[in-house]
Amino acid sequence: MESLSGKLALVTGGTRGIGRAIAVRLLGEGAAVAICGRTSESVESALEALRPLGRVFGIAADVRDVEQVRALFEAVDGEFGGLDILVNNAGQGVFGKVAEMTPEEWHANIDLNLNGPFYCSREALKRFRQRGGGFIVNISSLAAKNAFSGGAGYNASKFGLNGFSEAMMFDHRYESVRVTSIMPGSVDTEFAGGPSDRGGDTSWMIAPEDVAEAVAMVLRMPARTMVSRVEMRPAQPRK
Repeated sequence: MESLSGKLALVTGGTRGIGRAIAVRLLGEGAAVAICGRTSESVESALEALRPLGRVFGIAADVRDVEQVRALFEAVDGEFGGLDILVNNAGQGVFGKVAEMTPEEWHANIDLNLNGPFYCSREALKRFRQRGGGFIVNISSLAAKNAFSGGAGYNASKFGLNGFSEAMMFDHRYESVRVTSIMPGSVDTEFAGGPSDRGGDTSWMIAPEDVAEAVAMVLRMPARTMVSRVEMRPAQPRK
């Protein structure tokens, strides 16, 4: 297995939930980690908790905005001088049936869950060429293969993210770029509005740390091997 010690990583949406758990795990593996969130307050709060764990950097950036994405990557350049790993984690779900969904609600899904990874991946690939390769991990969802009523916008964004991930892998695999989609089911985070009942006992749900474990596992695979997709689901979902 490869070591992540000394690797330079960026985790979008790294201030809480799955993204923060991934940042913690990568720091524990010896990587330097940059994070972003939508507000300076959320980023600074996360950094206070993460700084004792290793070399960490963060700024506020909305990955739906291509100019803010460009500024984010330039800031990472200035702090780290390069990039080896991009984790496209920032995402949200806005749910509703198609006839009742507004264009704004549709774009809330597509702009963050699909356009954001495209903007960030374009910037990362430029850096990977300078370093002779790199790794992109896209945090997708089981909703990328299992549609459900009320999920049209979210389903479309995640189905699209999986297709984007596979095409990007074919585009850049011979540049020593590996691409993985992590597809968790119900995760015990503040992510709200999904099809699962998140009230009451949530011990049956996937923990954010479990998703972080999967990310670390695929990143540490030998260079000759790429895990293209990981499906994760609760072992014993609520009956």
